[in-house]
Order: sequence, then C-alpha cells, then structure tokens
Amino acid sequence: MNESVNLYKLPEGLPIPEDDGACSHLTGTILTSVILPSTSGRDIDLSRLTGRTVVYCYPLTGSPNHQLPDEWDQIPGARGCTPQSCAFRDQYVDISKFASNLFGLSTQDSDYQRDAVARLHLPFELLSDNSLFFAHSLNLPTFEIESKILIKRLTLIINNGKIEKVFYPVFPPDRNAEQVLQWLSDNPI
Repeated sequence: MNESVNLYKLPEGLPIPEDDGACSHLTGTILTSVILPSTSGRDIDLSRLTGRTVVYCYPLTGSPNHQLPDEWDQIPGARGCTPQSCAFRDQYVDISKFASNLFGLSTQDSDYQRDAVARLHLPFELLSDNSLFFAHSLNLPTFEIESKILIKRLTLIINNGKIEKVFYPVFPPDRNAEQVLQWLSDNPI
C-alpha cells in the first residue's frame, strides 16, 4: 500500500455523494430472511432480531496489506470505511443504550472482516454479504469496481425486522455514528 495513504483519516476534497433516490423505497420495508455470516462465527438473520438494530453498510475496509482500488477517492462516497467503523466503535456504548444490536456489513468475506475487527478493535460484529443476497433482497444501491460489486454506504435502523430509518447518502462517513446516535436519542422506543 502507498505509504502516503492514511486509512484512518479522510482526505480533503473528496467528492460528495448525492441522493439519487436509490434508498427511497426502504423505509417501512419488512426484511426477508437472509442468513449472514458474522466475524464471530455466528449466522445472523437480521429479520429475526428483536428490538432496534443498527446496520451500517459500507463498500470495503482498507488494510495496510491490501491496496485500495485505483481511483477509489474519486468515487463519491467510497472512501471512509475505516473512519466510519472507528466512529461506530467510539460511539458503541452510547448507541447500545438505544439499540439492541450494532453491525457493520460489506461484501468482503468474513476472514478479511475478522482482520478489520482485530485491527480496529471493534466491539461489534461485521456481517458478510459476499453473495449479495441481502443487498439484492432489499435492492440496495451498489457499484462495481475492479470486477467487484460493492454496496454503497448507507445505514439502516431496523426495529423488529422492519426498517424504520435510512441514512443515505452518508457523508462524511466519520460523522455517521454521531448522526445515528442523535436520531436514536430523539426517537426512543
């Protein structure tokens, strides 16, 4: 990886994603059953979880051992998965006061995600939608780069299997956890 790339900090001048309406259909949607492997080795079915669940979806987590795709910083909303995950880590205790579960979700496989959990000291599990079954079941917005289909950055607040709030587009990603916490505290169950 290029030594000048700092995965923990957002570079200046990133293109800001615009709301293209790709998530306007999600609020009120009842999830279908999709089993997702987690970094703890559990199988998670988000449709069956009780209480509030926060799921932040992100394209991919960078790693010092894996180079980011070419032109990554020019894709609106692509850069910032590590800062977003770290922000959710830092807000985890406060978010847990309002939500029963918190997960990150990407199309990366669980082995890659386990490295991210350890490296970033995440106190929550990451879910792998490597098959894109979850993304397709909800018609989530995606994009393709280097022959990989990735989920665009968005955050779902799910209550007893039903989506009650969607954050999309998410920018800047390092402020998403703070926005989610504010919404949760303003909308208690």
